Amino acid sequence: MSKITDQNNSSSPLGKLDGASIVIINYGAGNIKSIQFAFKRLGIDAVLSNNPEEILAADKIIFPGVGEASTAMAMLRNSGLDKLIPTLKQPVLGICLGMQLLCESTEEGNTKGLGIFRTKVKRFTNDVKVPQMGWNVIKDLKSDLFSGIKENEYMYLVHSYYAEHCNETIAKTDYGINYASALQHNNFYGVQFHPEKSSLAGAKILQNFLKLEVEN
Repeated sequence: MSKITDQNNSSSPLGKLDGASIVIINYGAGNIKSIQFAFKRLGIDAVLSNNPEEILAADKIIFPGVGEASTAMAMLRNSGLDKLIPTLKQPVLGICLGMQLLCESTEEGNTKGLGIFRTKVKRFTNDVKVPQMGWNVIKDLKSDLFSGIKENEYMYLVHSYYAEHCNETIAKTDYGINYASALQHNNFYGVQFHPEKSSLAGAKILQNFLKLEVEN
């Protein structure tokens, strides 16, 4: 598990936060520039990399994802990152498709995931407009990731698939069905929403993540 520390948010070069390096995994399926800009607004120069040595050496990892699940998994396999990511010991934050790929499987492309979160990803039914696109609330918040975030805070979402609830659910959202909009397993975190597009509350969540430390 991870906990919040008392780090401040002073700016420093090379993806550093008080000496901690921040790496955004760049594997070809992420909306990485918007995430990088979000950190820049926090005064942090996050590094884009698919280099295993840089990823292993980083203190915090962002695992983004935009696009189709089977294509994204193929990119991970081609780079060997599908083997590397589950071994990471530092705090890892999966965003959107990144969170879904950390699950056991997804119906999108009948794709096997990385198996970090013990749940499956399913497609919304046609009873609702698909994809869900826009602002929706998160509730039943757990974990220090949401320190200072109020219940029913609005976050920005764009997705056609959702993670089913499991023991690792740390936030919930309603959209035709009540689903897991955030998950946590040990040092791995996942959010279905886009914190980089979710105004001040999203920025606060990114700050919280950067302050997490893995408990021994």
